[in-house]
Amino acid sequence: QVQLVESGGGLVQPGGSLKLSCASSGSIFSFNYMGWYRQAPGKQREQVVLMPRTGSKIYADSVKGRFTMSRDNFKNMVFLQMNNLTPEDTAVYYCHGNGTRAYWGQGTQVTVSS
Repeated sequence: QVQLVESGGGLVQPGGSLKLSCASSGSIFSFNYMGWYRQAPGKQREQVVLMPRTGSKIYADSVKGRFTMSRDNFKNMVFLQMNNLTPEDTAVYYCHGNGTRAYWGQGTQVTVSS
């Protein structure tokens, strides 16, 4: 049973940056793709970025040019660098891995507020 654990959330002012981390208890090569999703209060969970094992990443229009997903294959971790944050980015952010089944982390809260 693979576990995904996010960290790095917190409170940041508009225009600020945060870097989220997601540690996998298993090899991230086992996933066909990994990604980040977010869920704001009262809204449905939405896809932020998908990163296939090979190929290009797919970013939501709302985060293009501001967010960057990366990976460390040796540490079995993925990251989400978030720059120029706005209050609309406030949400719980979830790490996701899809292989033989879908895996989700427990989520980490990101709050953008002055």
